[in-house]
Amino acid sequence: MSDNKTNTPLVEIKNLKKYFDINTGMFTSKPLKAVDDVSFTINKGETLGLVGESGCGKSTVGRTILQLYKPTAGEVIYDGKLLKSKADIAEYRKKSTMVFQDPYSSLNPRMTVSDIIAEPLDIHKMYKNEEERKEKVLQLLSKVGLNSEHAARYAHEFSGGQRQRIGIARALAINPEFIVCDEPVSALDVSIQAQVINMFSEFQQELGLTYLFIAHDLLVVRHISNRIAVMYLGKLVELTDAATIYEHPLHPYSKALMSAVPLPDPKIARLNNRIPLSGDIPSPLNAPSGCPFRTRCEYACERCAEEMPEFREVEKGHFVACHRVEEIN
Repeated sequence: MSDNKTNTPLVEIKNLKKYFDINTGMFTSKPLKAVDDVSFTINKGETLGLVGESGCGKSTVGRTILQLYKPTAGEVIYDGKLLKSKADIAEYRKKSTMVFQDPYSSLNPRMTVSDIIAEPLDIHKMYKNEEERKEKVLQLLSKVGLNSEHAARYAHEFSGGQRQRIGIARALAINPEFIVCDEPVSALDVSIQAQVINMFSEFQQELGLTYLFIAHDLLVVRHISNRIAVMYLGKLVELTDAATIYEHPLHPYSKALMSAVPLPDPKIARLNNRIPLSGDIPSPLNAPSGCPFRTRCEYACERCAEEMPEFREVEKGHFVACHRVEEIN
């Protein structure tokens, strides 16, 4: 968790939407609302954790912020500047990057490790000659705990943890300010996860990095995040600092998520009341009207079916989208 965070926003997301047109039959299509009207800010030097069940739109948020997907609507503001033109986006791509979830499919099997790591340097022409390129690659390898003889090998010769280190070295190649970490440890063994998480924390301290850390493992997110946003079916339902969301969640969905976090102390674990969720997540193609969580919520009322609750600040720095948040807490 970063100590060098400031209260200056680096990334501001306003009413971001990303819809995909899905064919539903002959000449008909329907929008799949993967991200639907999401707004938040990430301050310089902080880690914002983004959690939620699989398929809720977390990765799409990350990719849309980085302009890997073109937003359907909404604004991305980076360091006070609205990204509009191709030139803005090209400049932004020199400062922002991504660490992908799967270290097996995100590295090109035909390229040597040296070429994989140098690819961003090649794209942005960030070296004067071959010698400087080689020097930068070796520095990046040693930074992530690999050695110089690894440079000439291919990705298939490495373990999952080592591959993810190669992916992190590639992300650091352009000296980025902002990194989207898309479930970067979920494909790794538990013993390796801690090493990789600690590496992210060290780089944040050393290089002043800002992270959007996407994950579904709530313990991992808690360890690294300053604030945590909870997502459900394309919408943000709660956002506050990491300690508060664990100890004092306000949204019914967040409460159910947090009650499922395994506790290391068996005595406390026995006293912990697990809140089971009934039913399955609705399809984002046929999302419920009003509040997306209402079909699984024990507090749902008529108003919940009629209108989407506003994502509002109910306590200082604590945002929740729920009509009945004051009644149920």
